[in-house]
Amino acid sequence: MGKEAKNTDIDILFQMLLIRRFEERASQQYQQQKIGGFCHLYIGQEAVAVGTINVLRPDDYIITAYRDHGHALARGTSADSCMAELFGKASGCSKGLGGSMHFFDVERHMYGGHAIVAGHVPLAAGMAFASKYRDEDRVTVCYLGDGAINQGSFHESLNMAGLFELPVIYIVENNQFAMGTHVKRSIPMDKIVDRAKGYGMKSAVIDGMDVRNLMKDFAPIVEDVRKTKQPWFIEAETYRYRGHSMSDPATYRTREELEKHKEQDPITKLQDDLITEKLLTQEKFDELDKKARQIAVDSVRFAESSEEPPLDELYNYTYYGETVK
Repeated sequence: MGKEAKNTDIDILFQMLLIRRFEERASQQYQQQKIGGFCHLYIGQEAVAVGTINVLRPDDYIITAYRDHGHALARGTSADSCMAELFGKASGCSKGLGGSMHFFDVERHMYGGHAIVAGHVPLAAGMAFASKYRDEDRVTVCYLGDGAINQGSFHESLNMAGLFELPVIYIVENNQFAMGTHVKRSIPMDKIVDRAKGYGMKSAVIDGMDVRNLMKDFAPIVEDVRKTKQPWFIEAETYRYRGHSMSDPATYRTREELEKHKEQDPITKLQDDLITEKLLTQEKFDELDKKARQIAVDSVRFAESSEEPPLDELYNYTYYGETVK
């Protein structure tokens, strides 16, 4: 597949705005008990998904953990399909059977949404192995949280990726907290990225709050993986503004800490830069924000009006190629 036309800075800004407004609307619907189960919001981390996915090609593989709404939206899955999945409706991206933690969009090569901590990390190695075996010019990108790096499957997978020289990029979205435990209390090293040394991987730390710098730093990494078929390990330094999930009041951090990190908000940062460079006006920003808010509102209406999955489909899709009635 040939290279696609790259999105402009305005497009990038709108994608981050859409994720932010979608997540705010999802939070509201969860509080109204229209969304059940767990719900992990991506507010604050938008630059990581938007920046990295916009560097990739549409045929590259991506896979992520349970904080997956932003990745799906950045990949191009519609807000209607995403909100419907949160509502458990048949029109959802996983037919209403997955919910918040299991967004899938096979057409766009977005393969989850996985609830088990680090459970998807070996799947990424398998996807990269398959593409290398088939001699495909494709890159696999695996997103995971800082809490996943202490799981056994993480170490086994990175060991295999390094040993077999797989075209995979592991991106740790270091939002400082594994649930309520600060990263400094969970790993005996200064930087998560130091883990890469044990697996012979190239590595880098990138700013997960500045989408432009992130894309500039990430682009040559992707090209290196595409050319050499060698794995990379990335630590994206970011921050989530909400709790681990909707049921987490986040009392383990101070309001002062939260407000300090909000000063580095990725949306505000890009907005200010574009206005300073006379590439954006406040009026244009307001229009973009209004559009993003309307899409989020419309997605709720779509979800509310969608049909529930038929009861006789509840046990489907458990086994490949087999339908259980």
